[in-house]
Amino acid sequence: MSLLEVTDLSLHFALRGGLLRRQVAKCRAVDGVSFTLQPGETLGLVGESGCGKTTLGKTVVRLLEPTAGRIIFDGCDISHASASQLRPLRREMQMVFQDPAESLNPRHTVGDLIEEPFVVQGLGSGAQRREWAHELLGRVGLSADAYQRFPFEFSGGQRQRIGIARAIALKPKLLICDEPVSALDVSVQSQVLNLLLELQREMGMSFLFIAHGLNVVKHMSDRVAVMYLGRIVEMAGAEELYRHPRHAYTKALLDAIPEADPALRRPRRLLQGDVPSPINPPPGCAFGARMKHPLYPQSLEMDLSLREVSPGHWVQPCPCCT
Repeated sequence: MSLLEVTDLSLHFALRGGLLRRQVAKCRAVDGVSFTLQPGETLGLVGESGCGKTTLGKTVVRLLEPTAGRIIFDGCDISHASASQLRPLRREMQMVFQDPAESLNPRHTVGDLIEEPFVVQGLGSGAQRREWAHELLGRVGLSADAYQRFPFEFSGGQRQRIGIARAIALKPKLLICDEPVSALDVSVQSQVLNLLLELQREMGMSFLFIAHGLNVVKHMSDRVAVMYLGRIVEMAGAEELYRHPRHAYTKALLDAIPEADPALRRPRRLLQGDVPSPINPPPGCAFGARMKHPLYPQSLEMDLSLREVSPGHWVQPCPCCT
């Protein structure tokens, strides 16, 4: 059985204006996304800034209320669960945020931050919480004296380790990693990524790994989903997606990966046009509209739901992109 099943998930933000603050438009941040996640699996989620990746991650863990669709977590429908219904499930799903400096309260010590999940869930005595916090610090590679210090006393990589320690404190089944290394130096990124992989092996967690860099996603993921303007346009196993991309947007993202050897040159597909606004998205294929493809009009009346073109490889069936 799948740990997570997301079906036709949408989240639209109301845009209000005028004297009475009535809704004048809506932003389609997530617009009909479906996927599954198996126990112990990592699904990478990639796309340009503003495509809805972070919003999708926050909606999955119900930090945001979905507009439509279903979220089935560990057999339980949490699509519109109340705060009291979600409280016991918070042990099972946690999130690592992009900016470790912003996600940690600077007024609390590291010990207080890591013990907070135990306090909220009413677990353990004060002595037990301190013991658990010290064990978590050791697990993420920090010394015991970090317990009494404050987040601003640490480097970016160390702060992200603190955030990870807090996220895994309750031994969750699902961890949403929202660009966990994008704010870190390149020299530190590999350390944090290897830490996440090690913790996944130890604890058997599933990851929804959100990132910009396709090279990072390939290293971390079993499967990869490519997102564009609130929708998934292609999804496949990591190796399959990198070797045989089908959608034009996926190919453009792969072409944008920097080449390690500057002497090696390869042809690149340069993206033309501007990303359409999620407030007023074009009908049909949004990427085809951006590229002004001659076959774009054919997509206007098509069902653009993902179709399986080979075992485990799903792609949006648009004539101007595949």
